[in-house]
Amino acid sequence: MRLVPLLTAALSFLQPHRDVLGAAAPENHLTERQSSGRSTPLLATFPGQAVLPTLQEILTLNATNGTFLPLQNIQGDILVGMKKQTERLVFFQINSASGFRSALKTYLPQITSTATLISPAANQPLAFVNIGFSQTGLTALGITDDLNDAEFASGMWADAANLGDDPSKWVSPFKGTAIHGVFVLGSDQASYLDQYQSAISSTFGSSISVLTTISGAARPGDQAGHEHFGFLDGISQPAIGGWTTNTLPGQAIVPNGVILARRLGDTATRPSWALDGTFMAFRWFQQLVPEFNKWTLDNAVQPPPLAGVTLNAQDAADFLGARMFGRWKSGAPLDLAPTVDDPALGADPQRNNLFDYGDALLDETKCPFSAHIRKTNPRLDLPLLSINNHAIRSSIAYGPEVSASESASNTTSQDRGLIFVEYQSVIANGFRFQQIAWANTANFPPAKLETPGLDAVIGQGTPRTSGGLDPNNQTKMFTVPQFVVPKGGEYFFVPSIPALTSEFAT
Repeated sequence: MRLVPLLTAALSFLQPHRDVLGAAAPENHLTERQSSGRSTPLLATFPGQAVLPTLQEILTLNATNGTFLPLQNIQGDILVGMKKQTERLVFFQINSASGFRSALKTYLPQITSTATLISPAANQPLAFVNIGFSQTGLTALGITDDLNDAEFASGMWADAANLGDDPSKWVSPFKGTAIHGVFVLGSDQASYLDQYQSAISSTFGSSISVLTTISGAARPGDQAGHEHFGFLDGISQPAIGGWTTNTLPGQAIVPNGVILARRLGDTATRPSWALDGTFMAFRWFQQLVPEFNKWTLDNAVQPPPLAGVTLNAQDAADFLGARMFGRWKSGAPLDLAPTVDDPALGADPQRNNLFDYGDALLDETKCPFSAHIRKTNPRLDLPLLSINNHAIRSSIAYGPEVSASESASNTTSQDRGLIFVEYQSVIANGFRFQQIAWANTANFPPAKLETPGLDAVIGQGTPRTSGGLDPNNQTKMFTVPQFVVPKGGEYFFVPSIPALTSEFAT
């Protein structure tokens, strides 16, 4: 059995980095002490999602293929995806560079690595903490190295119009470049987030000013893992070299440098300390749920007669919603369940991503070209799709459930939506390409029989028209109101933990 000596060699190699196995390491001293009462994992796996690898699986993977990723160096939220049960983003401005650096040096044991997040529950903290910096944040700290990403250097406020946003709908402090950084806190209980935010305030004191915080949480009951329109989220994530131990059927496989700076697949020139960092695209999306529900009911469509299915009014509305998203609310893809939802399919990660539109390259009977998941991951619609256009989504819902009064009036009165986070090594290839070149481009995917129109869910632009939503009249263009409204955003660089030590906390 050749695996045994390989594992032995890997263990020997990893001995200087014992924290990848959950043993003692600088970051773990404080977090393990705080987590002495934890018996359940900090993160969750929602239905239909891939499960996270274990440390032993990572060790076996690295021993067999040699693609070692130092998980103790990589901040934890980057690779784990949409597994948070509750989360808080704390956006801050740096008032004193020297004071901030000194406080960060003290606080570094709290910054949580990927290794810690996939350790046994007893070795996990009550909450994880990550940190990222905007370009103005790097400048405030006197860090002048060029990270070689034009969008990051300019900031998202300068990019808002290019993204199709209405800047007047952005809220403070995202208008401008006042935000220097963000703490990302995640846990399974909101009370732990309160404790950790209080510790941040105590540690950093007057060296920072908190400009705003945004809190999110998984929706209750059987809606856990679903965003506020009701659709299961986080299904289609890329498999990452050195991280993904069990690639799922239909899952795209990408080099780790598509996500992590200076790794295989990242061709940009970066300073050496950028290794294992990543760019975080943050978007604050309000969702107009009562209005969406009313519009789908008013414009409901039926499956083709040959399907032999006639839907009642609400089911027909859900069918239209599924055609807008490309999946049913359960997560079942239209390409595999084109006329009726299949919850068992949606909840099965071995089946719910195993499709490529290959049997419908010029046809929208199953799934519209304008459907959200077809626009943002076109599969065989774009046979030469670059692996560089993939990214890891790490979002979570925010805001209350729709109230009875909102449902009755078909009008949003309470703010709710999505804290959207996406990680990639080049912003222009990942988030920005997906939004501008795909979601916002009416004639994408190309070479179709008609113009697809905008992404029916997140497409930004005028006119907001989307085609193919009615399978019985595929050339009909629907004028779709803007149900997803950007309220702000920013680009951040999330350094590795060694980089925080050498460049930010000195």
